[in-house]
Amino acid sequence: LSLFLSQVSLLRSDSALRRSVPRTRDDEPAERAPKSDGYCSRILRAQGTKREGYQEFRLRVEGDPENYQPSSTYRVTLIASHPAYFRGFTVIALKEGKDGDKDEDYAGNFQIIDEEDTQFMTNCPPAVTESTPRRRTRIQVFWTAPPSGSGCVILKASIVQKKIIYFQDEGSLTKRMCEKEPLFGEATDKPLLDCCACGTAKYRVTFYGNWSEKIHPKDYPRRANHWSALIGASHSRNYVLWEYGGYSSDGVKQVAELGSPVKTEEEIRQKGDDVLTVIKMKAQWPAWQPLNVRAAPSAEFSVDRARHLMSFLTMMGPSPDWNVGLSAEDLCTKECGWVQKVIQDLIPWDAGTDSGVSYESPNKATIPQEKIRPLTSLDHPQSPFYDPEGGAITPVARVVVERIARKGEQCNIVPDNVDDIVADIAPEEKEEDDTPETCIYSNWSPWSACSSATCEKGKRMRQRMLKAQLDLSVPCPHTQDFQPCMGPGCSDEDASTCMMSEWITWSPCSASCGVGMRSRERYVKQFPEDGSICTLPTEETETCTVNEECSPNSCLVTEWGEWDPCSATCGQGMKRRERMVKTVPSDGSACEAEMVKVEKCMMPECHTIPCLLTPWSDWSDCSVTCGKGARTRSRQFKSPLELGECAEDLEQVEKCMLPECPMDCVVSEWTEWSECNKSCGKGHMLRTRMVKMEPQFGGNPCPETVQRKKCKLRKCNNSKSGSANSDERRRRKEAREKRRNKQGCKMKPWSTWTECTKLCGGGIQERLITAKKRFKSSQLSSCKERKEIRACNVHPC
Repeated sequence: LSLFLSQVSLLRSDSALRRSVPRTRDDEPAERAPKSDGYCSRILRAQGTKREGYQEFRLRVEGDPENYQPSSTYRVTLIASHPAYFRGFTVIALKEGKDGDKDEDYAGNFQIIDEEDTQFMTNCPPAVTESTPRRRTRIQVFWTAPPSGSGCVILKASIVQKKIIYFQDEGSLTKRMCEKEPLFGEATDKPLLDCCACGTAKYRVTFYGNWSEKIHPKDYPRRANHWSALIGASHSRNYVLWEYGGYSSDGVKQVAELGSPVKTEEEIRQKGDDVLTVIKMKAQWPAWQPLNVRAAPSAEFSVDRARHLMSFLTMMGPSPDWNVGLSAEDLCTKECGWVQKVIQDLIPWDAGTDSGVSYESPNKATIPQEKIRPLTSLDHPQSPFYDPEGGAITPVARVVVERIARKGEQCNIVPDNVDDIVADIAPEEKEEDDTPETCIYSNWSPWSACSSATCEKGKRMRQRMLKAQLDLSVPCPHTQDFQPCMGPGCSDEDASTCMMSEWITWSPCSASCGVGMRSRERYVKQFPEDGSICTLPTEETETCTVNEECSPNSCLVTEWGEWDPCSATCGQGMKRRERMVKTVPSDGSACEAEMVKVEKCMMPECHTIPCLLTPWSDWSDCSVTCGKGARTRSRQFKSPLELGECAEDLEQVEKCMLPECPMDCVVSEWTEWSECNKSCGKGHMLRTRMVKMEPQFGGNPCPETVQRKKCKLRKCNNSKSGSANSDERRRRKEAREKRRNKQGCKMKPWSTWTECTKLCGGGIQERLITAKKRFKSSQLSSCKERKEIRACNVHPC
């Protein structure tokens, strides 16, 4: 008990001290109180009540990982199961086997999410505790794992409930995680030491987008889903493209919000010698397609000892500012070699520039800008990745970085393995044909011309036709094959090849009349990877002739302009160029020089691309739940749209008929209330409404059609003498009325009562009295038609 009370006293005194200390922007106390001797260790050594077999409190790391990724950030949650709660708490992270007596005993760093709930403990800065003691069932903090080589880590929590403190060295308030061991030849997580590898290495990075409606169905944007153009670089430690806990540059902001890589590429190229290769891939619309329809995009890049890191990012579109990517992936191994392969699943991260919570949230700038952080499943209930249990987000993409060549003398002490060395020097083996015997194809057509006529990456295609499928249960592989390519003279397979830009337009002729000289230039896009000197020319000159006749009477014209693009995209077409009259002949004669020149042009051979479509989907549900509606079914292109046009319908619509919709009973408005049915004493009045349409097809039944309410007039005289006198007075009154009627109106007798409007459940009957004869001296009011109403068949149905 004394341990409990001392612990409560420690926590309370610390809480009071904390509330008097202001916070800095970095979520640390501005003036941290001196650390009490052994204060943290006293917290850790204190032992309170331990309830065996009852897990009412739980410390959870998002995704429940068994191992941590060095320097990665995780969301840590402390949860109380209903109906339990806690008032105070402490969360701390220790290296396994350490007592917490020294600063180096603590592992990683905590980050505050909500200052109203959590703050750093003043007398034990590595620990996180409550801001104010109150009832709570959940708190959250971020924890950044320690760097590589830190070993196993113990995350511990203590709970203060009323005056009782719960510690658990084993169980739901303790989480043990060890560092994720990299596979042999795998990249290190962060560059800890300078790279000691020799020569250079060439890599291919391939991006596989897994963001699809099937895997991520919540609020999936069907129409506009895509990955933006990918941008990245191989670079040195001096350059950071993006990183968790950092702030987005203007370029990263443009990628994250607009999907535009232009500004980021400018920022990368401004880094000069800190960047070796700029990595670029085209945007992908839609975000996901089967690999037999669209090959995964890839790009190649190089690394060397100084620039051995690789970073990239691409935007998920549409989204507020969400991206995926790698940050400072180190491709240099501790054994002074080059990583063979990296495979990394990617989850989206927030650039900290827009506060939207869903794919298509309206633009809402985050002011001030926040730090880059990974998205989590507990960010917001409207988030498409929300999970109230805090489970891990399903990866939206996978990236594969694979070494394809090594150049120059290698100095790694331990060779990777024999197979790996052979793979570097041996040509690629031809892929085995995996076509099933039950699929009969034609031969492959010749490769088409490259889609790029420049040194930019393009693709070429070949195709074959499926002649017969002998076994319908065995699927036949694709009938199209694609291969990356570049324009003529741009191949980089040879290490000594200079990557040159296109020639810049010819300069104007040095002479305006007669023979002169003109020149054009190009520049080196990438020097040979083996370090040799680039010997290809960067400048060309040639003679040019303008206006062969230079007499005063000559017609002087300008040089020919550039050729217009060919009028055809494939096969034969026409192209033209023009020039203009510079000076007309001085003698006034007409200028006979040719002003327009037209020539034939030949583009790559046209290939007819078959229209490949998926089978029709199942019919959708009817658009209505009853009555007449419509239903649809759809199919998709299996071949890329840019390879040919297809006029086939992608959607079909047909009518559908479901059982008739229920029709509720329809009634008229209520009539006015009738007169009271008594001349004295207590009576009642009625009002009615009519049924305009009976219910059909199970519609709601008709409501009541007769309502009554009480009415009360003067009291009636119930004595016999009074009754007799009353009857006498009534007879006298009627006699007087008859005498007056001789000078007014003569009324017909009352009509018979009409039939009851209902057989049961309360109906109404009516009867009328009308004037039979009207005298000249009669008043209009005395001849007015009158009506009486009474209830009938009031017994229930």
